[in-house]
Amino acid sequence: FSPSSTQDNFFKTKILQLECHFTWDLRKEDTEFADLINRLEDQITFDLGREVGVEHAYSSLGFVRYLSGSYNEALSNLQRSEELTRQYHGDNCDKLLVVTYGNFAWLHYHMEAYGECESYLNKLKEISEKYPPDSPSAPYPEVLGEKGWTLLKFSRKYSDRAKECFRKALELEPDEGEWNAGYAIALYRTETVHSSAADCPAIKQLRRAVHVNPKNDVLKVLLGLRLILYKKYIEADSLVEQALERSPEHPHVIQYVGQYFRKKGSVEESISWLKRGLEKAPKSSFIHYQLALCYKRKKTDLLQAGSYYSKEAEIQQVWDQCIYHLEKATTLSPDFIYAMIELAVQYGKKQDISKAEELFQTTFQTAKGKNGFSQQVIFNYANFQQYSKRCEHLAIKQYMECLQKGPNTLEGRKSAACLKKIAQKRITRNPNDGEALGILEFISKEKGDKCHAIEY
Repeated sequence: FSPSSTQDNFFKTKILQLECHFTWDLRKEDTEFADLINRLEDQITFDLGREVGVEHAYSSLGFVRYLSGSYNEALSNLQRSEELTRQYHGDNCDKLLVVTYGNFAWLHYHMEAYGECESYLNKLKEISEKYPPDSPSAPYPEVLGEKGWTLLKFSRKYSDRAKECFRKALELEPDEGEWNAGYAIALYRTETVHSSAADCPAIKQLRRAVHVNPKNDVLKVLLGLRLILYKKYIEADSLVEQALERSPEHPHVIQYVGQYFRKKGSVEESISWLKRGLEKAPKSSFIHYQLALCYKRKKTDLLQAGSYYSKEAEIQQVWDQCIYHLEKATTLSPDFIYAMIELAVQYGKKQDISKAEELFQTTFQTAKGKNGFSQQVIFNYANFQQYSKRCEHLAIKQYMECLQKGPNTLEGRKSAACLKKIAQKRITRNPNDGEALGILEFISKEKGDKCHAIEY
């Protein structure tokens, strides 16, 4: 090797052992990148000087700027992260700087500033000597906690990994408020519905998190959102009222309150709060998406309330608002798959077939670069073929492809139900319809039901 490549290999070996954003397998394709930047910048804007945690946002933003190729901005963000950590925590902040120093080392390595890289490696060595970890493979709880928050912030796909980080951190420090809050949010994101509120670990942990973080009003609204799934309306309403009384201007509180009222069926109240949230965070694609869902619900309510023709103007106005907010969400976050799918669906229902088709094809291309989204796109495209284009044979093809991608997922089960409905309708007309029997055989085969597959 030449001296430069030997030096490069030496530092690469060292930095690969660090705990930081560069070693946590954070993939650009797993996140809605533009939205992530907006959310990190909003966190900095609204939390700066008020809540500890903004220093972590700067460290994450430094890594994001690196991914964008803006090395100088990345360096500036990491420097701000270190400044705020020292400002908030004083002289006893060494363990809180481990991740930021790791990021510094990696960034300087990529900038080929090997002297600076070595300097940060030495700082990390001094911290580990001053605070010896239980074992080389056991990170400090501060590192586990920051990793958990980073995983939650980057992608919902990382929620299970985040949950494990917070669980390990809590084993070391059971009463730490930040780790309890993070663990509660990770459970909230990953947990399925249980038979009762008493059986729901997310509710139990959210209660615990609220107890140790009595000033965290976001947690109160999240607990309220989970409680209404089990029809615990009195307690849920009380929590939401407390949150609004204490934090009526906090954008995260407002956006979850808007979601809360929509899920309760109070669409107008939801719209009112979400519009207020949009004034605070105008770049929030999440709030635009929530508003679109409100107008979608409002349109459905209007259609169910009476004749379409007597309310046509109002329905069209509400529908236009739904599409407007979906357009805004996808403009602010060009890889927001859920909003892209819904926008394509709405254009399909409006019978703007060419626009819907174009949007679906764009969504397919975007989903290819994002693991785990293609099945959702395929299912909705099948619905579009069946109900908007009235093209049953293409709908069948898409439903089959969706089912093949995972028979036990929500979209897989929905596809099986749609295929079964199509087949049974055909068999009602003709009991010997070979294609219909073939569809039923396919469903049974994909579900592993060999007996019925052979019968069909």
